[in-house]
Amino acid sequence: MQQPSNRPSYQLLMLIATPKLADKAAKMFLKSAMPIQYRLNGEGTASSEIMDTLGLGGSDKGILISTVPESFGRAMLGKLHSELRLDAVNSGIAFTIPLTGASKLVVGMMDHTAQNSSNEIKRKDENAMAKSDYALIAAIVNRGFSGEVMDAAKAAGAGGGTVVHSHSIGSEQASTVWGLGLQEEKDIVLILAETESKAAIMRSIAETCGIHSKAGGTVVSLPTDSVMGI
Repeated sequence: MQQPSNRPSYQLLMLIATPKLADKAAKMFLKSAMPIQYRLNGEGTASSEIMDTLGLGGSDKGILISTVPESFGRAMLGKLHSELRLDAVNSGIAFTIPLTGASKLVVGMMDHTAQNSSNEIKRKDENAMAKSDYALIAAIVNRGFSGEVMDAAKAAGAGGGTVVHSHSIGSEQASTVWGLGLQEEKDIVLILAETESKAAIMRSIAETCGIHSKAGGTVVSLPTDSVMGI
């Protein structure tokens, strides 16, 4: 009988912060030899009053994404919290999302990173990193409808979000089969919301900007393990 695997769990580590702090975090990621990482540029959607309340400053945002073993992710969150001062005004937020699977190549790269970096990143500030009561909501809509998404989300209790511009890779065949007019230009609106508000926010977005509306939207949510900066 096959023995249970002792391999660690893996997470998606995400940081949404001011461009200056994102630059600093990118150097931290490189120094820690994190093998899989992406950087995106985003735009804040909240009003200036809400942005000030959340401590997220101006509208331009840097988004960093990396895949890490769970123990390494906890340690990296602590390091980001300490060095970027995520509890300060005009900083950002960092959080982890559990992953259910990864390829053997990816797993090997992450195991190697965890072993080589275990002595460099200490587990500090874990007291500021309790289990999360938040979920990440992602709404994908046709370009130009991010404002409608946020209006619907705020009506259901959301505070603010981040918009990432992207391109759809849907085929013409899919458009014909489903009877949808797919547009290549897409906006992805990322909203970190309290778990108890998640369903209402998603429902409000779907009713206003759903797949059969002009926005042509879809909305999904992902659980988060730990959150810093809120």
